[in-house]
Amino acid sequence: MGKVLIFVLFLNFLNDRLGEAKGYTLDVVKALLKKLRRYEIQIRKAINSQMQGDFHSVFKGSGLEFDDVRPYQYGDDIRSIDWNVSAKGHGTFVKTFKEEKEQTVFFILDVSASEDIGSPGKTKVDIGKEICGVLTLSAVKESSHVGLICYSDVKEKYIKPAKGQSQGYHIISSLTTLQPQSLKTNLSKAIAFALNTIKRRSVIILISDFIDEGYFDNLKALARRHDLVVIHISDKRETRLPKLGIIPVIDKETKRTLWINTSFGDFRKKISERHTDRKATLESFSRKHQINFISLDTDEDYVPRLLKLFKVRNKSLKTT
Repeated sequence: MGKVLIFVLFLNFLNDRLGEAKGYTLDVVKALLKKLRRYEIQIRKAINSQMQGDFHSVFKGSGLEFDDVRPYQYGDDIRSIDWNVSAKGHGTFVKTFKEEKEQTVFFILDVSASEDIGSPGKTKVDIGKEICGVLTLSAVKESSHVGLICYSDVKEKYIKPAKGQSQGYHIISSLTTLQPQSLKTNLSKAIAFALNTIKRRSVIILISDFIDEGYFDNLKALARRHDLVVIHISDKRETRLPKLGIIPVIDKETKRTLWINTSFGDFRKKISERHTDRKATLESFSRKHQINFISLDTDEDYVPRLLKLFKVRNKSLKTT
């Protein structure tokens, strides 16, 4: 039946969206930046009041980096001995480390056709882009290096990590003007690309509807290597289907049209249960592998949910 079925009632809207996408201008980018700034201010104010200014810990430190060597002392962990230096014959030396102050934040955004579902300006991909934009502005203010990967079943956009305001604007502009070349999804390939590309331990924020299969092994590997946040985005149109009788529906990714009887038997119930099961499986997997997970709907205010995520990450940082 295909991955995602869209009612024919929404086809005109989707066509309008595609037409609008071709007409992006600098004014659109400026309008989006203004909106994101408002969200960012809202988030930063809430965090400053609720978390005593610990906004930097939203993006947890990515670990320790090598600093220097010093002579071995009784009680030092033998695993910290620098054997190359010690082999020179001047004594036994151990490595010393310091906390990394600059960290790398990478956004991986699913831009396949299944993401283009929702009301005007609030499709799944719209919300995903907004979240990327808000957190990008926040990260660059904390002197983080920020990078971006947009993926369908091929690499649609890759921006190397860099720091500074100009990098933030570059990412937001790229998100606004992006026109995916492919309609399909392959989360496993997207994660594999990240695993092969991102060498330094980073905070990775993966945003998708996760309507795909066979990606859990790569997701597990990504969580082992990096500090991973999973943001699941869905839209009620995918689950709350009205009884309209026999209607033509279209699979966004294959462009196949099928005739479905939405009033027959438990069709609508099965669609809803499949969505619920998929989300529950992803959430359970995330808990098991210590991945921060939140699920958002396109019509809800995502700012409070992000704040809740930040609280969890702050508590986690203080106990590690």
